[in-house]
Amino acid sequence: MIGEPLPSEKLEGQLLPKHLALPIFASDALSSVAYAPQELMMVLLIGGLAFLAYSPWIAVAVVVLMLTVVASYRQLVKAYPSGGGDYEVAHKNLGEKAGLVVASALLVDYVMTVAVSVASGVDNIISALPWLSGVRVELAVVCVAIIAAMNLRGVREASKAFAIPTYVFIGSIGIMIVTALIRTAAGAAPVAESAQYAVHAEGVTQAAVVLLLLRAFSSGCSALTGVEAVANGVPAFRTPKIRNARTTLLLMGGIAVFLFAGLMAIALISGVHYAENPCDLIGWKQCATEPQRSLIAQLASATFGNNSVPFFIIQAATAVVLLLAANTAFNGFPLLGSVLARDSYAPKAMSTRGDRLVFSNGVIALALAAIILLVIYEANLTNLIQLYIIGVFVSFTLGQSGMVKHWITLLRDKETRRQEKDRGSIIRSMSINAFGALLTFSVLVVVTITKFTHGAWLVFIMMPILFLLMLGVNRYYRDVAKEVEVDPTTTFGSSGDHAIVLVGKMQKPVLKALDYAIAARHQSIEAVHISLDDESTDSLQQQWHDMNIHVPLTIIESPYRDFGVPLIKYIKHRREEHGSEVTTVYLPQYIVGHWWETFLHNHRARRISKQLMMLHGVTIALVPWLLDSSELIYGRRSHPLPGQDRRGEPIRAIPRRPLAPALPNSASRGRRDVQLQTPPPAAPTERQEKDAQAQDASRKPGDSDPRSRSRAGRR
Repeated sequence: MIGEPLPSEKLEGQLLPKHLALPIFASDALSSVAYAPQELMMVLLIGGLAFLAYSPWIAVAVVVLMLTVVASYRQLVKAYPSGGGDYEVAHKNLGEKAGLVVASALLVDYVMTVAVSVASGVDNIISALPWLSGVRVELAVVCVAIIAAMNLRGVREASKAFAIPTYVFIGSIGIMIVTALIRTAAGAAPVAESAQYAVHAEGVTQAAVVLLLLRAFSSGCSALTGVEAVANGVPAFRTPKIRNARTTLLLMGGIAVFLFAGLMAIALISGVHYAENPCDLIGWKQCATEPQRSLIAQLASATFGNNSVPFFIIQAATAVVLLLAANTAFNGFPLLGSVLARDSYAPKAMSTRGDRLVFSNGVIALALAAIILLVIYEANLTNLIQLYIIGVFVSFTLGQSGMVKHWITLLRDKETRRQEKDRGSIIRSMSINAFGALLTFSVLVVVTITKFTHGAWLVFIMMPILFLLMLGVNRYYRDVAKEVEVDPTTTFGSSGDHAIVLVGKMQKPVLKALDYAIAARHQSIEAVHISLDDESTDSLQQQWHDMNIHVPLTIIESPYRDFGVPLIKYIKHRREEHGSEVTTVYLPQYIVGHWWETFLHNHRARRISKQLMMLHGVTIALVPWLLDSSELIYGRRSHPLPGQDRRGEPIRAIPRRPLAPALPNSASRGRRDVQLQTPPPAAPTERQEKDAQAQDASRKPGDSDPRSRSRAGRR
């Protein structure tokens, strides 16, 4: 489903040019303008229709903030192009704790980006197809799974798949804005379907008016989400990376400002009334049975006509781009996770590239977290968006503050003082970042106050939990590194080499394990049988004698029918007698081909090996015995096992090796060798020879002989 594995040398080919990087990293910021005006107007209508007069001024404040943040991040990309973004800036300039606060805020923000974007996309799908409202949650989960699967195929493949919908969205919304403005100038302004409805307004005091305006501003600020993704994704750009990333930021900011301002303008012109509770719209009798159409849907209907072809194009493009806005997080989250893993604040698995050269573990983790959130909140956009903005502005504020500290440090550098040109550039950059830090901190305070009681309190629980988890992971890795560090006094002092072959029944896997143990040339060797009942033990001893096997067989009683504990006691007792010798325990283990066969075997070797790993001075050798069904796995040469190509492992037949003969001078080494008295294999019949020739003729060049593997397993 995710495609054939890619070699590491193909990584350069996966890097993105600007025209593909824009839809990948800017889709969140561009799509935010689809729901930011809607949320802004919805909050204002709580106070009544008169409050819509404040919307132009709030929109201007949002645009100023957006331009400031874009300019600030252009400075950040120039100074820190390694992909750490706000986390790296805060960590290096403000300290470890500030860096982890930013990291926890960004991780929460990326999860919320996926949840909010998908919920908003599903809203627009339901606006065009109302009969899907009953499967809202299922539709959201399926969308997350599809986006995750596309990203697992690789960054370049995802960018190609998502580029067209993003550009269609930009073009269709741009055409709608221009058409609506031309109609307005011509005296035929579009009229929204909800313009005829009045609104039940809540009674608000003077203090409540201020809070309502601030809450509307904070909802409009959701248009700023996703700006930081470009700073985190600089390593994914083609060279010159810094210039391409800064150009992409500029394009993203310009397009987002145009779309946001244009949608706000035609929403006011057409008289869109979007209520938090649809039944607050006076005169709309279907409020309890029909979903309220989104702001984009109402504008498209008013501009081009309801159910017209442009209407469905805009709805489809908006729904798709809102779903694809989640793709920004699917690029930012894994990259940030790899940086955190590099710094030992996240599990090392987050820094491993998968078969398609993406950080696949990060993609899967993000998808699971977003699905859980969508299920809990039933994919409700209004509830989810309350959790959205806090993490964004925490990272904005600390990131810009870290940049100010970075520029101050450069100004204090003696070399910089001597270069007046560089000094002037640094002062300009510092001024931009200082203004950005002040502005984003002010917005953070506003957003926290206005959204805390509406559900944002959950973010203030999730962020400290992530902070403590990352700090704990870092301390764990630090302690482990200290524990395994080599020092001049490290001595182990093992002496002696003893082998134990665990024997259950007289079977070929046991003989193979004996063969391996003899070939390893240990100083001493014995077979050990854990006795559960006298009858099977007596039978084994008789077979051992009849087969003329010269390796001594030791019987250990197990009154409680356990295998690991009696063996551990025996090994400990032997170490007391022989000192610090190394004991190698050989355990035969079946390899099966059908999944259901795993339930038909007891996996005793695996359980015993886990117990023996806790014992000092013991090494474990698992001796595989390939059952005939294992050919189902090893016979699939066109599809290697997961990770096999990445590790550079060729697919070969297992060579056949005869049993070890009796070794010369074994008596002088204090051990007896295995001597098996078994009849020679029968000569193949004429029919078997013909079958073998037919198989040889049907194999492709370079294929290994499956019979050789089967013979090796059965010997």
